Amino acid sequence: MIESWGQTHVGLVRRNNEDSYDCVPEIGFFVVADGMGGANAGERASAIAVRTLADRARAAGNALDAGTVVEAIELANRCIRREAQNDPALEGMGTTVTAALVREGKAWIVNAGDSRAYRLSGGQLECLTEDHTWVREYAKSLSPEQVKHHPYRHVLTKAVGAESTVNADTVEADFTAGDILLLCSDGLHGEVSAEAISEALASDASLESKAAALIQSVLSCGAPDNLTIVLVREPEDETTG
Repeated sequence: MIESWGQTHVGLVRRNNEDSYDCVPEIGFFVVADGMGGANAGERASAIAVRTLADRARAAGNALDAGTVVEAIELANRCIRREAQNDPALEGMGTTVTAALVREGKAWIVNAGDSRAYRLSGGQLECLTEDHTWVREYAKSLSPEQVKHHPYRHVLTKAVGAESTVNADTVEADFTAGDILLLCSDGLHGEVSAEAISEALASDASLESKAAALIQSVLSCGAPDNLTIVLVREPEDETTG
């Protein structure tokens, strides 16, 4: 039985939380979204995206596949744009989306934007997604430290609701017993190092405690942004040790 835990925090600077997430462990579906836009538009965009994807996932049940997730993201894109067209206060709203389908030793990640998916396997942490940001696409020679401080580091080149269509990336990865999958908004990975993430995930603590440790790490750094964490694990078979 897949274990999961999701948690979000407004951070220490923002007044409202524009992140959304949902977990549907009975069919192995998980999603994180980080909204953008003025007023309450970011909150609306991320909520629409997560609700649309989760509703489609639940409707598909065990027939859910990566293609259905891609179609749900395209539907969310249309829904967000329609709401923005009907309300001038929501103009320009959009959201990142990173969704995961975990099933039979595999994980399929579908993403648009800079929310990420990481996998801890055999003690090694790997980022499974590629950020859709200006610095990643047009400034590939920059060092990680330069990227962290670049003025365009948060400028997205792909987001749900930003254009008439969205071409989400799909990645397939092994996901076996004992592995941990982390979905997160940039409020986490933009503030703490990969080493800190790996250390928290590799601990013997519960998923809830791992998430709490990661959130505390961000709070200790000042938590300038909202942050959301979804952790997924397929427990090891105790009968085999």
